[in-house]
Amino acid sequence: MKSIYELIDKSQETWNILQEWKRESTNKVEFLPANKNNAEKVLYDLQVTAKSILGAISYYTGGILVANGWVRILGSGADNFNRDISIWNKLKLDGALLVADDVIGGFFAINGGYFEGEVGNIFYLAPDTLEWEDLELKFSDFVYWTFTGDISKFYEIFRWAEWEKETSKVTGDMGILNYPFLWAESEEIEKRSRKVVPIEELWGITNENKKRLGL
Repeated sequence: MKSIYELIDKSQETWNILQEWKRESTNKVEFLPANKNNAEKVLYDLQVTAKSILGAISYYTGGILVANGWVRILGSGADNFNRDISIWNKLKLDGALLVADDVIGGFFAINGGYFEGEVGNIFYLAPDTLEWEDLELKFSDFVYWTFTGDISKFYEIFRWAEWEKETSKVTGDMGILNYPFLWAESEEIEKRSRKVVPIEELWGITNENKKRLGL
């Protein structure tokens, strides 16, 4: 185990890179203030250096909100994002690290051997298929894509009129449950009911349905 002193990067080189990416962003990006009392613990638990993108986000931010909070990248926790990447991963997946999620209950994880596919790639648990999909991106590429990529196209079928107004009011601990569920054949997204629920509940519902459907 490396000590916290070995994991902290005093040069802040990678943190500066993240801030440059934010300046280049074409999507709205918000860095939440780091939970200073928790940041070192999170970095130590992860055993990653702050020289990495994952470590820099975990140590220097409480989390990152992209596109009015549609995508939430986990950090050390903040007032309106009261979960950190270390605690959130307890008892979740053995062999993968959950690093981000979206407001409609999609989850992003770094493959550590849990999924069939390349280790280190980001996999996405899609709410419409209930299957983990290989995005063929490393974590740093994924973060840059959320900042500058066409995420509107990625989420095109999941967005409704005035979604920005609704999602901007949803904290990082919550998500929007669509009913009928997004994986079920039903009306278009505009006609489904929506309810704000804890993100933990969305995680549970998704995995219960995966199990029930044999996925």
